[in-house]
This record gives sequence, C-alpha cells and structure tokens, in this order.
Amino acid sequence: MVSEATIESILQEKRLFDPPAEFSQQAHIKSQAEYEQLFERAKADPEKFWAELAEQELDWFQPWDTVLDWQPPFAQWFVNGKINISYNCLDRHLTTWRRNKAALIWEGEPGDSRTLTYAQLHREVCQAANVLKQLGVKKGDVVGIYMPMIPEAAIAMLACARIGAPHTVVFGGFSAEALRDRLVDGKAKLVITADGGWRKDAIVPLKEQVDKAIANEAAPSVENVLVVRRTAQEIAMQSGRDHWWHECLKQASADCPAEPMDSEDMLFILYTSGSTGKPKGVVHTTGGYNLYTHITTKWVFDLRDTDVYWCTADVGWITGHSYIVYGPLSNGATTLMYEGAPRPSNPGCFWDVIEKYGVTVFYTAPTAIRAFIKMGDQLPKARNLSSLRLLGTVGEPINPESWVWYQQVIGGGRCPVVDTWWQTETGGHMITPLPGAVPTKPGSATRPFPGILADVVDLEGNAVEDNQGGYLAVRYPWPGMMRTVFGDPDRFRRTYWEHIPPKDGKYVYFAGDGARKDKEGYFWIMGRVDDVINVAGHRLGTMEIESALVSHPAVAEAAVVGKPDEVKGSDVVAFVTLEGTYTPSDDLIKELKKHVSQEIGAIARPGEIRFSDALPKTRSGKIMRRLLRSLAAGEEVTGDTSTLEDMGVLDKLRQGG
Repeated sequence: MVSEATIESILQEKRLFDPPAEFSQQAHIKSQAEYEQLFERAKADPEKFWAELAEQELDWFQPWDTVLDWQPPFAQWFVNGKINISYNCLDRHLTTWRRNKAALIWEGEPGDSRTLTYAQLHREVCQAANVLKQLGVKKGDVVGIYMPMIPEAAIAMLACARIGAPHTVVFGGFSAEALRDRLVDGKAKLVITADGGWRKDAIVPLKEQVDKAIANEAAPSVENVLVVRRTAQEIAMQSGRDHWWHECLKQASADCPAEPMDSEDMLFILYTSGSTGKPKGVVHTTGGYNLYTHITTKWVFDLRDTDVYWCTADVGWITGHSYIVYGPLSNGATTLMYEGAPRPSNPGCFWDVIEKYGVTVFYTAPTAIRAFIKMGDQLPKARNLSSLRLLGTVGEPINPESWVWYQQVIGGGRCPVVDTWWQTETGGHMITPLPGAVPTKPGSATRPFPGILADVVDLEGNAVEDNQGGYLAVRYPWPGMMRTVFGDPDRFRRTYWEHIPPKDGKYVYFAGDGARKDKEGYFWIMGRVDDVINVAGHRLGTMEIESALVSHPAVAEAAVVGKPDEVKGSDVVAFVTLEGTYTPSDDLIKELKKHVSQEIGAIARPGEIRFSDALPKTRSGKIMRRLLRSLAAGEEVTGDTSTLEDMGVLDKLRQGG
C-alpha cells in the first residue's frame, strides 16, 4: 500500500500524550487496563457484550429473542425487540431531574438563540409528529428533510422516528437536482424544509430549491411540503401542497405516544454521493443504531450531566445524526447546535459560542482546524476557552502538527483529543481513543472501540505485518452497522463485503481506507484507497505527503493527488494554500519539494506544486480530491459537484490559481 519511506515517516512521530490523571479519575473508562479488559471481554463474546449494554443503557418495550442473526453479509440485531429511539432520547428523561434540563441549545448565525428543555423538546416533537400524521404520513413512509441548522431540524428527525416514518435528511447545501434524486430514490411522501437558512452572512433559499426539485411531478411521491419560517423572506406557497410549520403545530396536540418499533425497522436513509453513478442510500435501523450511538457518545466523549457538548457538523451528515441528535439526547446530554460558520464578518464565531455557553466538549473537523490555524492564534486567545475539557476530530485523518496545535492552543494543553475514525456506513465511532484510558499519538485514531474487531489486511483478507500498509477492514458485525443500500442489496454486498473475497464463509467489511497498525496496536489511517498514488511502483499515501507539506511554516493547507506519468505511472501534484505572510515563488516551490524529500523521502517529492487561495471543498469541509485529480491531469471535471461549497474556487484553479 505505502512505501517504506512513508512508513518510516509515520514512525518518526514519537509524541505520546497520556490522559491527564484528574480526567481519568472521573472518566467512565478510567485506565488502559480497564479498556483492555473491556476489549477482551467484547472480543471473547461479542453478543453477550452488546446484549448487556443494550439491557443496561436503553429502554425497551419488549425484549429481544436473539441478539444477532448473522446471514453474511446481512445482520439483524436484537431480533424481535421493540424499541423507539425518540422515546429513548426524550420520554425516559421526563421522569427524572433531567425533565427541566437543557436538552438543546441553539445559536443562530445572526445572533438569535433558543434553549429547549427535555420537557419542551418532547412537547414540540409530539406536536410535529401529530402534524405528520395529519398530513397522511404513516409508519413506513419516508419523509425528506432539507433544513438549515435550526432546532426544527432535530425536532423533525425525532418526530419521524416517533411515529416510525424513516427520514432521509438531505444537506441544505445540496442542489435542487441532488435533492430530487434522493427524494425519488427514497420515494419520500413529504418534505420538511424552511423558507431559508443563514450561512456565511447570506440566506440559502431552501424552499426555492424544494420547489425546483419537485416541479412538474419530478418527484411524484411527494404529496406535501411542511415549511418552517426562519428568514421571513418572500416565498411561493402552493395551496393544498405547502403548509406552514408554525400554523400546523399551533393546532396540534402535544400527546403522541412513541410507536413501538421493531429493532430492525428502518430508522433512516442517508445518501452518500460518489464520483459516478447514483448516490448510495445507506440504511440504518432502530435498535442497534440507538445502542451504538448511545454508548459511543457516552464513552468516547466521556459525557457527564454537567457537560455542554458541541458537535459542529450539519445534521445533513451522519455526524449530525449520530453525534448532534441521537447519541447525545439518548444520554440525556445538553447538545448545542450552531447555524453558521466562520465568515469574514466574524471569523472567531466558534470561539464566541464556546465562551458564551461554556462548552465543555468540542467536536469538529481537521479541515476546520487547519482553517483556524490559518486565521491565527489571536482569535481563540482573545476568548475564554477554559470551560473546554475534551476535544474531538472527525471526517478525515488529521496531520500531527494540526493535532498538536488543536491540543495546545484550543485545549490549553489540558484537554485530551479524541481523533475518531468511522463512516456513514458504520453508524458511529469505530477506531478512537477512550479519553480517560488510552494514551494518544498525534495523527493516529489509536485503538478500536470495544466490540470492534478491526484489522489491516491485504486484498486476500490476510492480516499484514505491523507497520505494513494495507486495507482497513472489520472482521465481525457490530450493532451500528448499515443494513443495506436502499433498494439495492446487491450493491451493498459488492461494495462492502465482496471487495475482499469471503473465505470459509467468513465475510470481511471493506472500509475503502488504507491503513497501517503499529506494534502497540494503534491504527494510522492513510486516507481513501483512491487517495493512494503509485509512483514508480511505490504506493504513497497522500495524507502523509500532505502532512509533510503542512508541517512547513509557509503552508496553511495542502491537497495531494496523482497525475498520470508515462515513466512513473503517476507523479505527485500538490495544491497548496499559503500562510498569510508568504507569497508564491519558484524558490518556495523548490524549498517545499526539498522539505517533502527530507520528511518522507525523495520518492514522495512532488513533481508539481500549484498555489491557490483556496481548495475545492464540500459544504461539510472535505477537500474534493477527485476534482483536483481531473485538474492535475488536464481533464474536464465531471461527476457530481452538488456538494461543492464554492464553484468559484474550481474556476480559479482552472485558470491557474
């Protein structure tokens, strides 16, 4: 997978951060010995491990008959158990002191705010659920949600779950075409949206996009549209089809008992976009997902009743589903939602929110962290961030220097950092430190979560040696795993379970990521398999080259791709944005190439370095390397660009930056 030079580069990362003693003393999992004991117990008898947690941590209407029915590659967990995730997130807290605890704190981009207690959130969810019923939504009907980051987005999800209507949340930055494709594939009966939402000082016209998506019966299954008033702009409302959320809720009863759901009833469909073909509808079901998001939230973020927890993701992504809504609320936590993003009018808005609400646990993406670094230390240092006790990262591998900056500047050197590896398909964290127990290494996601049998393998499914590159795989099912691709079980089988051929009836989950495992059992994620470049027979992980570039003081952010080369097979092309005081020059190009050679080896030296003011990113902050590969090769950019944050970046890169 990766060259010896790349492996040697990673092995040079010797820094080790032990959990602070005071943190460990109060943590759910208090020591490495306790983690090892949990891990070994789960490995010895996974079904018993998960069954005990399901019984202890969740409220069930009816117990299950069978813990796991595994018909590879299809799994069913807690078979015939009856449960409702909305009940576990709301109702069960109402009989405790948490009834009047803040469940959801919301901060709007213009500065408006709202706090809902568990009792208030429960009331609004019940009202919304009754509105859905009045509009003809029945158990099993799919509801599309296309919303800004406002409380009604979470309320809509919980209302759907309450009555057994699977939701499909479509990120509010998607185009009308992308929305239509998802509504059609999921056969959505109703769409919940808003007149608009705020993002970077501008209004995103959501209702207008919905109108385009379903115009002329382009999505014939959609019968009604429920519209939240957020921005108060003028919008078209079609009589008989479109309904105002606030008017409907005003007339709705607050009495709506949670529907007992089979553990394997579908909870939601979430679409992942690919470079070609139609998006994959990842299906998650009720019981296993509830347990997995609950326990990973509790242990990975070491949640306490006094925490104010903030995940900066959008509910349109799996991170928002699992770690803004379902995981935190199932634990009775206070979860914070923020509508906006750092922007010219307030680049330090994240630090304002932390200071204002006394945020204790902060979970964000490496892309955001690199942007924070580029903005300078003065912004966070001008705020009081002393409330923070735990930091997390999600979305892609984080380079060691950014990890250390995050821990030192944002965490004040006192906060553990949980670098979490997982996917839409896994439902929740798979490889991650437990912050009171596992020492951390910058750049490593550390060890598997208890109950996750992860490995690094070759394409035959054989485990590779320590410190050798291979493919990240999981050897046994887990409760939070996706169940299928909506409407396409064959695609599910081919994509995830047959890429590595089954042996003796044993299936291995193929994650699509390159990785290596060191002698201490720590996992180092190398990025997507398609983010591996073959240069003269050497397979180089793009993440390592990017990390080497970012470790140079001139570089704020870097994205590395392969470019076809007649001699080498591929050559390395690096797209680089510079720190504010540096300017592009031939001398700097030479210096950066030399720097990469010194950090990794001559084989990784970029053949070409292109400077740019910005890199093409999705609205969730991930660099779209597929587009950069096309640009590097001089090809026309094709495929789905609906998630691209700023099309202007692409135009500038075409013109040479």
